[in-house]
Amino acid sequence: RRQFSSPLINFIDWASRAWARRAGAPYLEEVEAASEMGLPRGVWFMNYAFEWGCTTRAVDDPAGGVRLLRTLDWPFHGLGRHLVVARHETAFGPYYNITWPGFMGVITAVAPGRFAIAINQAPVLKLGPNWLPYPWYLDWVMGRIGTFAGREIAPAFLLRQVFENCATFDEAKNLLRTTPLALPVFFVLAGCEAGEHFVVERLPTAANLYDREAVVANNWLDENLRGYARGLENAKRCEALNSYPLAEDKDLAWLKPPVLNDHTRLALVANAASKQLIVQGYEKDGPATRVLEVNCE
Repeated sequence: RRQFSSPLINFIDWASRAWARRAGAPYLEEVEAASEMGLPRGVWFMNYAFEWGCTTRAVDDPAGGVRLLRTLDWPFHGLGRHLVVARHETAFGPYYNITWPGFMGVITAVAPGRFAIAINQAPVLKLGPNWLPYPWYLDWVMGRIGTFAGREIAPAFLLRQVFENCATFDEAKNLLRTTPLALPVFFVLAGCEAGEHFVVERLPTAANLYDREAVVANNWLDENLRGYARGLENAKRCEALNSYPLAEDKDLAWLKPPVLNDHTRLALVANAASKQLIVQGYEKDGPATRVLEVNCE
């Protein structure tokens, strides 16, 4: 509220709640319960805000399995300080969700023995004709009108369903590739076997699948897609993370500018095969938590 003002937060809270109820969004009762726990307004805003940037790499780990390296750049003050790792039980074993109090979806998580997955925000789709000059935010507005007019699932809630309901890497990949979505997004998947790393470039009703080691920021991989990239210095972030030499250590030594920037709120390394997770929260002025090493059993 200090950052965006109470009137703006209240309005977005109201709009997000209205859309979620009309669309029959999953986990609605949980978000409703969190909003009634005496927390400041903003729970609906946080759960249905889609504006963040990220840099993510999934690559074969020299020590075995697949390593997921990931930062989340979300310019909300306090997210780094209040970062938590929540352990959830499912019929297929636990998963560890890197999240915040009051947030019911999944943006980054690891399920030991199954997979690790992260969300990257996609560019703003260009919806109007190329020959018509107009500011990019009109495309953003048109896209949001389409989102709030529909009933499709938000990416963070689909990813939670994947961790709750998918027993295998292939099941997860198929669900993320085929489920209609409320808006475009990237999913980065890291399995347990060498070569199990995919990027799913999602449009609301279509998908491109990249079965290669890839670094994803917030720009399209498909050169035929039109849009406006999100985040800061996308090309430089991708180049920096992709060029970092992988060693058998799994610390955060790769976390350097421009991958690390003023908007970074978390950094992590995850390996579903070795059941290891390393995570740290950040704020604008630097590290906001200690480095947490979790043995995901």
